Amino acid sequence: MSENKVMGSDERLKKSAASNVRGDRDEADASRTEQDGTALTREERLAMIRSEWAQDVLPQPPVDPDWHYCWLSTTNSTDPIYKRMQKGYEPVKVSEIPGWTQYKVGQGEFEGCIACNEMLLFKIPEDLYQEIMKIFHYDRPLEEEEILKANAAEKISTQDSDGRKLGQMDGFENLARKVRPPQFS
Repeated sequence: MSENKVMGSDERLKKSAASNVRGDRDEADASRTEQDGTALTREERLAMIRSEWAQDVLPQPPVDPDWHYCWLSTTNSTDPIYKRMQKGYEPVKVSEIPGWTQYKVGQGEFEGCIACNEMLLFKIPEDLYQEIMKIFHYDRPLEEEEILKANAAEKISTQDSDGRKLGQMDGFENLARKVRPPQFS
């Protein structure tokens, strides 16, 4: 070892002053991080969530005021296609939508229909679709609310052995209100 070099005095091992030039890494990380500890803003995070749950993997069928289009799974055992067909859904033929020949089923039960992976494109008349949605998303929930309201009224009218009312329940007066059903899309 040379007399000029003392242990630990090698210039290559000295800390560089580069942090003074480029800034501290902790400060840089902090400036990229939101207050809640993430590197995304709230708006960016919400936009990401919306895009993840959007069904943009499947092609968007054309808008037709007379028909409601939807993609149905051939592998869903709880909502099989034959039950949808019993309700009035019809498979869409590739001849009905120009430019969709790349989605044509070549053989089998749905030959000539539109498919993407295991999903088949179906349609139902718009008026029938609105009736089905009204039943499942308006009428039935109102029926359930009526049952809840009746049960709540029964519990309120219960009395103890001295004839005093038991329990007090608030908020049930607005249940099962008859409002105009919404338009479903």
